[in-house]
Amino acid sequence: MTKHNPLRNNCFLLLFLCVFSHLTTAQTDSSLPFSINESTLIGIGGYHIKNTYLAPVNYSGTGIRIVNERMKIVSLADRRVSSQQILDIDLSSVSNPAGSVGALAGFANYSFGYHYRFQPAQNFKLLTGAALKGMFGFVYNTQSANNPIATHIDIDLNASIMAIYTLKIKNYPLTFRIQTDIPLSGVLFTPARGQSYYEIFDLGNTSGIVGFSSLHNKFAMRNHVSIDFSIWKYTLRIAYLNGFYRTGIKGIRTRYVSHNLMIGLVKEFILFSGKNLKKENGYQSAYY
Repeated sequence: MTKHNPLRNNCFLLLFLCVFSHLTTAQTDSSLPFSINESTLIGIGGYHIKNTYLAPVNYSGTGIRIVNERMKIVSLADRRVSSQQILDIDLSSVSNPAGSVGALAGFANYSFGYHYRFQPAQNFKLLTGAALKGMFGFVYNTQSANNPIATHIDIDLNASIMAIYTLKIKNYPLTFRIQTDIPLSGVLFTPARGQSYYEIFDLGNTSGIVGFSSLHNKFAMRNHVSIDFSIWKYTLRIAYLNGFYRTGIKGIRTRYVSHNLMIGLVKEFILFSGKNLKKENGYQSAYY
């Protein structure tokens, strides 16, 4: 009797869906210009931080987040590729469980990547691709005199997948989106446990402070779920952003978790030039 292998069956199903999506990808009208979809969101949320370089306990608190994102179609693979750039900044104030020790944390992330776009249905898009992401961040322990700050500098290659679906309720469109990004490999700033920044930057003990990361010593994930809808002349986006970051390198363990509720405005615009100046039949959206 043949043994049932669910993993193999799931792989065959995924392969079939990808092939089917490719065969049914809607053809784009290259005679129309493509728009740039830009959104700016702001929100608040909860943060959970643990960094054993500073202390072996968890810190929790609240923070604010600002995200700017741009998507546009590029002239690759018969216009089936889109670019995405994201600037993501957050600042949080956290404290230990007793509330006796506080810390400030801040992170700035920038990513730029490309997605190949499948369109198995008129109102449904599936995008898969990769992005290069850079991060600069810090955690500052306000009560510590010895090694009060932990600095993060990361550069990663991310795998990215996104699904966009537009639902119409009595001709009123609602656009849903879910996206997940996971770093596969990269480099990062890796001081050793107990090694002070005075040793590194003033004394010049820089050996081994840059390390390589992959799934065996670093796992991170950024999840985005949003809905777009129109009110009067404006398009609003409400989103939930979840960030997870965990490393275990040179005896130092970090774990950062964030949950943010975001709201902001979305706009579509076209950079008119050349032949596009004479087109009056509208445009094709890079998002909707």
